Amino acid sequence: MAKVTLHSNQVSGFNMATKLYVGGVSYGSTEDSLRDAFAQAGNVVSAKIIIDKMTGRSRGFAFVEMGSDEDAQKAIALWNGKELDGRTLTVNEARPMEERAPRTGGNRDFNGGNQGGGSRW
Repeated sequence: MAKVTLHSNQVSGFNMATKLYVGGVSYGSTEDSLRDAFAQAGNVVSAKIIIDKMTGRSRGFAFVEMGSDEDAQKAIALWNGKELDGRTLTVNEARPMEERAPRTGGNRDFNGGNQGGGSRW
């Protein structure tokens, strides 16, 4: 079995320096419009807008993978702090997803926020 050596900017052989986090994505933006915008900086390998599972709507952020480190740096310089589809973008190198503690409680009380019980009047 081949041994894979990971550098600080790689996860499982994937170069994190070419994957960008894009925050502030407009709800009107599409993956195609994002891909077209970032193509101004170089080769776009993929563009993925993150969708909320419950609502089916955009969560307002995306990941764009550029073809090279140089293209990724150009995209950051071109789009970070700039407006796209009416929203100001935040663009930086994506970080590996961190481990999260398991959710506890499983049973949520959806009573309109009235946590204390009793009457409001």
